[in-house]
Amino acid sequence: MLENWVVEPVRLPLIRRRCHDCASETFRTSGKFRVNANHKLLDVWLLALCTACGETTKLTVMERVNVRSVRSDLLDRAHDNDPGLAAELLQDSVVRRRNRIALDWDNAWRLDTGESDHADREVRDVSVRFTAQIPVRPVRLIAEGCGLSRSEVERLIADGKIVSAIRLSGKVSNDFTFTLKP
Repeated sequence: MLENWVVEPVRLPLIRRRCHDCASETFRTSGKFRVNANHKLLDVWLLALCTACGETTKLTVMERVNVRSVRSDLLDRAHDNDPGLAAELLQDSVVRRRNRIALDWDNAWRLDTGESDHADREVRDVSVRFTAQIPVRPVRLIAEGCGLSRSEVERLIADGKIVSAIRLSGKVSNDFTFTLKP
């Protein structure tokens, strides 16, 4: 029987970037945008606050873009300070690279295993689905989902009792499946 687990965000991740005022390395965004028009050109920034001193930084989303080339729904969402748009833009590798930022997903996601019974069975197939690109170690997910310690999960992997088509060491942010054998 196939079990379905879902990894989903519970809040926007922290933004890793050095603050120019206090040398802190994390910013938090609530999804507020600033849109500036200069004749027929638009600038759009996502605003973030330093977690230590509260200084505001602007993450460039669009810069000197012709108004006609911007999708109206995107512009409306920026004007409405849509936190969903902020989440989408933080996932965009182009935006992250342009602003030289990284994301810190610690305590920003949860694992939903459903109402499944975790009692020992013959063989258990589990499908893990990600609703956002959240980099997580599969060992951590399996440990949390099965109520085991990470070292016990690593031992089960070494013994061949947990197998997967992907490499279970390192981090993943894409859907995968694994099999837990008795």
